[in-house]
Amino acid sequence: MTHYDALETRTADARAASLAAALPTQIANAMAAPGLAAHLAGVDPAAITSREALASLPVFRKSALGAAQKDHPPFGGTTTKAPSAFAHVFQSPGPIYEPGGRGGDWWRLGRFAHAAGIGQGDIVHNCFSYHMTPAGMMFENAAQAVGAAVFPAGTGQTELQAEAAAHLGCTAYAGTPDYLKMILEKADEMGLTLAITKAAVSGGALFPSLRQYYTDRGIACLQTYATADLGNVAYESSAMEGLIVDEGVIVEIVRPGTGDPVPEGEVGEVIVTTLNPDYPLIRFATGDMSAVMSGESPCGRTNMRIKGWMGRADQTTKIKGMFVRPEQVAALVARLPEVSRARVIATRAGEADVMTVQVEAEGVSEDTLQTAITATLKMKGQIEIVAPGSLPNDGKVIDDQRSYD
Repeated sequence: MTHYDALETRTADARAASLAAALPTQIANAMAAPGLAAHLAGVDPAAITSREALASLPVFRKSALGAAQKDHPPFGGTTTKAPSAFAHVFQSPGPIYEPGGRGGDWWRLGRFAHAAGIGQGDIVHNCFSYHMTPAGMMFENAAQAVGAAVFPAGTGQTELQAEAAAHLGCTAYAGTPDYLKMILEKADEMGLTLAITKAAVSGGALFPSLRQYYTDRGIACLQTYATADLGNVAYESSAMEGLIVDEGVIVEIVRPGTGDPVPEGEVGEVIVTTLNPDYPLIRFATGDMSAVMSGESPCGRTNMRIKGWMGRADQTTKIKGMFVRPEQVAALVARLPEVSRARVIATRAGEADVMTVQVEAEGVSEDTLQTAITATLKMKGQIEIVAPGSLPNDGKVIDDQRSYD
């Protein structure tokens, strides 16, 4: 398969020269955004022409973005255009608001769709949500960039999903890693034959056993690491040896809690600088952990590779494709006077994520708890009511017990 464009096979020198030309302009863009100007005060954009110079700038954390958005809604002054100049305004859990651009491959996920073999002649069954959050639009944008048609399926109603995929002859799937398995099993149950042979997944861990399940069914499943704020960060190719950093971002791996890059191969926090002029996030801390891999991908793409998602630098985790943050657990406790403490546990049953919410509570019904959980954590969970004082006194409010080996 040919590459998406010539940027993917550049030499290290050519990529460094391009970076030297692009960084000063992007730093200046960021400093022109009122919400980022104070953060970058005193920086000379003309001096930031290399990865080493970039590493001298302060890290911009999601907590700071959230605080800025509360003071100056909706985007906290971090964009270079007015909210009304964007095609979309999205809300992710937190809440955090993100812009969506007009025209072109704004989130740069077309590069991933191409690497996953999606293109003209494909109909993409897009099971990412179109409701409030940007994932559905991000992957629709990607399909359009490579000339594929899209069925905007969204989430839920698995029986209707299977029926539509069969009737339309959808050839590719986009969505969280485990939901395709549910659709396939429902199709089997209904006696339907699906034509899906390609899967582009994100929003959760692609476990080896699940990938093998798809392979056994003749489906090539590749994953990407993308966020609502940054767009495509790194993506998998057919070589399936790590994730290749997207050409529109600069990725650093730093020691958690600092901005200091770690040696190649050492696990640290993923810090991303985007070259998107509309939303110029500089050294944005994702909270995700990964490590740089040595060498280049066998597929011929020459950019840096990372090992993929290796956990969180904080307790925030992703369950069923949605982030769950410590502040959401605190909001759950604050919502109900009968609840004194709560702990969210992430496990797996088969190939699906399971969220269990343990609460120290007295005199409260499960229905009341479920309503509060759905309102604060944005999804339903299994409930375990435990005696006051029985949860571990270890400061942990989110416990991810899933294995990523």
